[in-house]
Parts: sequence; C-alpha cells; structure tokens
Amino acid sequence: MDRQLQHPMLPQPTHDELARQSFVQTMKMHIFKNILPGNKEVYEKLGKPKFEQAHQRSPQNRYEIREVMQHEPYYRWTSALKRINQEMLWDAVNANVDRQLPELIERAKDKGGELGTLTLDPNFQIPTHQKAVDIHCMPGGYHSEFTADDVAAGATYDRGAYVYGFGWLGPLNDDMGLSIVQNYLLAEFPNFRPKRILDMGCSIGNSTLPYVDGFPDAEVHAIDIGASMLRYAHARAEALGKGVHFSQQNAEQTNFPDESFDLVVSHILLHEIPPPSVRKVMQESYRLLAPGGMMIHLEAPLYHHMDVYTQFISDWETANNNEPFWSAVRDLDLVPLVTEAGFGADKTFEKFVPNGAWKAKEINGMFLNRNSATQGTWFMVAATK
Repeated sequence: MDRQLQHPMLPQPTHDELARQSFVQTMKMHIFKNILPGNKEVYEKLGKPKFEQAHQRSPQNRYEIREVMQHEPYYRWTSALKRINQEMLWDAVNANVDRQLPELIERAKDKGGELGTLTLDPNFQIPTHQKAVDIHCMPGGYHSEFTADDVAAGATYDRGAYVYGFGWLGPLNDDMGLSIVQNYLLAEFPNFRPKRILDMGCSIGNSTLPYVDGFPDAEVHAIDIGASMLRYAHARAEALGKGVHFSQQNAEQTNFPDESFDLVVSHILLHEIPPPSVRKVMQESYRLLAPGGMMIHLEAPLYHHMDVYTQFISDWETANNNEPFWSAVRDLDLVPLVTEAGFGADKTFEKFVPNGAWKAKEINGMFLNRNSATQGTWFMVAATK
C-alpha cells in the first residue's frame, strides 16, 4: 500500500497505525470495486422501471434518478458504507497526526536556511462558506487551528490524501501540478517561460512544487486560507528543497498588484467554493495576469461531460460527503465565466490533459514505472491574456 515519499514533515505511523490505515484503504477498495458497481444493476432493474411506471418516461436528470434510488435498500447501504469508510479514514489518520503533533510543530519551526517565505495574517477572516461544514468530512476542515503554531490540518491532508486516493497522485501527491507542467505546458508551449507563478488554494503545496521544478527561474507564490495548511506547506517545501512564497490570502481578492503574474493556476479549488466565489476567482485571475500570461484551473470533469447516471453517482459527494458546492460547480459552464471576467472568447478553452505524469518522475534516483501508460485525464479550463 505505502509508497508515499518519506519527507521530514510527513507524520510517521506506528505498526498498528499503519495497519489501521491499510485496513481502511483495503476496505475502500473492496467497496468501490466489488460493491458500488451493483448500484447500476439496481437502477436498471428496479429504480428505472419504478420511475417509468410512475411517470411514463425515463429519468431525465440526476435528481430524478436519486428520487427512486434513495429508496432502494442496496443504494442506501452502499452510501452508508462509503460514508463510514470516509470517517474511519480520518480517524485513522488523525490518531497518527495527534500522537506526534508537538514534534511536527517543532519540525515546522526549525527549517534551517529558508528557500521560500511564509506570510500569515493574524486578522484573516475565514470565509463563512468554508466554516459552515467540515469539507470532505475532514475534521475541522482545511482551515481550523486547535493549538499554537498548528500544522495538524496540513499533516492530516498530506497523509489522508495519499490513503484516500490509494496513492494515485504519486509518492508526493503532486500529479495534478506535475501533469499540467509536463503533459501540457512543457509539451505544448516549450517556449513559455513564466517569470512569476501563482497557485491559488494551494493547501499543502503538493501541486505547487512541480512548477518550481518545471520553471526553475520563476518566482513561485502560493496562497490558501488556512494557516495550519500553510505552516505545513512551507515546512514541507523547505524539507524537499523547494523555494515557494506562501501567504494566507483568499483567491477571490488578493493583495498582489495588477498584472503580477505570468501564470495563474489552481488545482481542484473551484469545487470547494460556491459559484459566486468561482466568478470572483476568475475575475481576480484576469486582474493578476500580465499581458501574454496564462490562467489554468484544473478540476474534475463537469456534469455536461457525463451521462445522467454518472452525474447521479458523482453527486453523492454533495448529498453525503460534505462537499456542499460540488454539485453546483459541476453544473457550471466555466467558459462563459472566464469570458465574463475579461478574457477573450478566442483565447478561452477547455481541455483534457493526460494524468499520471508522476509515473515517469525520478524519485530518489529511481524512475517509477517509467513505461506505464497514464490512467486517465485531468479536466482544465484555461485562457491567455
């Protein structure tokens, strides 16, 4: 199970903690591979015929599918299993982090010669929409602080994301940024050399660091609302020998001057904020970009890329997994939002980019699965100014 790169800030599990995390991960794999697919058969043989009998037509959207499926015992049971497994995951990771939190806090303070910077705002106001729920069921969400100089949210995210995704983002959880850099920017724009780069909603900077490697002459900035995340992100980057300027800011309105950056990016930020905030992020991206600069926001595919049954399955995140904006943002057509922000329609586009770039990345002198094919694609909306 565990090929996560062991950097100095990563919480280290005991034998029993690792066994518990492995059990949660194995249970999740069993649920997804062997149990959840049964919902399609339940829908085709039970749910859909019931709806057709009642309405004299087939379901037209995910809401109508949920109308019948929410009463099916098999779907209710699988939903409960998924939610319980998610809560078990965070419990397993939190026990690991809580045990060594004082040590992690001290490690974050002792970074030696710093390559980057960390700027926190003691008067920063966490947006209400982030305080309303614990996003993705992660206790405390991405912003909470429970002690002085806290790094718990960052440590929990770093380990939790790896366990949650079966390591699919690679040993450094960096495939989103790495795939954009290697499979898109360097591949399709070999002469593009941004001098200043901004990553919006960076969390622990896992997707930020590939930009440091891909554009070694660039000044890289990364912002997030969570101080605990940013303390961990800065210490993690320093431990990995990467210079990033982290600051506590809201991507809807930053303190950077106009036209400060040649490249503005985000990685699965948009579905964590409500649609009005998405519009503000697009406007701020336009303000911050220098002429000739590029904006890229990476996300999961939108609903107009899916059939209605897949939309229904995806919508489980909003209905059951504390992702309140997942559904609303999946419904958006992002291209008009980008053009409304000021980008030209002829310079705005959507694209799917191959993922799995980490598989050809050298880690500790060894290539990981050098010849492996990529597993899928990342969706992005992009524009040039």
